[in-house]
Amino acid sequence: MTIRSSRDIKRFNHLISETDAAYHEMALKLGLSDSAMQILYTICSGGDGRSCLLKDICHLTGLSKQTIHSAIRKLEQCEILRLEMVGGKQKRVLLTEKGCRLATHTAIKIIEAENRIFDGWPKEDVETYLNLTRRYLEDFRREIRKLDQI
Repeated sequence: MTIRSSRDIKRFNHLISETDAAYHEMALKLGLSDSAMQILYTICSGGDGRSCLLKDICHLTGLSKQTIHSAIRKLEQCEILRLEMVGGKQKRVLLTEKGCRLATHTAIKIIEAENRIFDGWPKEDVETYLNLTRRYLEDFRREIRKLDQI
C-alpha cells in the first residue's frame, strides 16, 4: 500500500521541523539543553516571570514528566531554581537569583526575539497565523480521537 503525503503536508512538516531545529540551535548557542531552555522559557513567559507551577510546565512544554523532572533536578543542582510546595500537593518552580541572571541571558532573549517578529507583522497576519495554527491543531486532535474508535 502506498500513500504519499501531499506537497502541502510535506512543506508544513518541513517548516515545523525547521522551526524546532531553530529553537534547538538557539538553546545550544545560549548554552542550555532544549528541556532546560523550555523550563526557563515557561517560567519567564508566564505569571510573575520568576516562578510557575510544575503542572503548568508539564502542560505548556509538551515534555514528558520524566524529562521535566530530570531537567529540574539538574537545574536545582546548579542552583538555577528550587521547588516549593504550595497548597498541599502542588509544587511551584522558582528561579533563584542565579537562575534569574541566567534567564535574562537565555529565555528572555528568545521571548524578546519572538516578540520582535510578531511586532513586525501586521496584526491581521498574526491573527490569521494563530487562528489557522489553532484550527490545524484542533482538527489533528479530532483525527487522533478517531483512531481511538478503530
